[in-house]
Amino acid sequence: MTPPLKQFGTSINCMDGRVQLPVIEHMRTKYGLDYVDMVTEAGPIRILSESRESAIAESIRSRVAVSITKHNSELITVVGHYDCAGNPIERDAQLGQMRTAIRVVESWNSNAQVIGLWVDKSWAVHEIE
Repeated sequence: MTPPLKQFGTSINCMDGRVQLPVIEHMRTKYGLDYVDMVTEAGPIRILSESRESAIAESIRSRVAVSITKHNSELITVVGHYDCAGNPIERDAQLGQMRTAIRVVESWNSNAQVIGLWVDKSWAVHEIE
């Protein structure tokens, strides 16, 4: 008997350990995922919005591609958060970067849904339109 397939999602998230569990729990609860592959960098929305041609941005793209091709991930989250040491700018500026980063990730043509998540100072996760 073949075991049931597990559902994966992918999160482009900050390396800050405070945001990992809230994002994983949100994605598992809201989207019924079994696992969340984490692609982490310090301030990834800054990297994707301002340095999309850099080696670090290409590394992010490559790691997301592994999650999509090997784990059949159909959901990608792009995460920003309060008190980010790698991107120490205000929330509204980060949200602008996030919207640009989402468009960059969508341009990778993965057919996965791409959404933005904001983690606030109480570590609650909010979906960004």
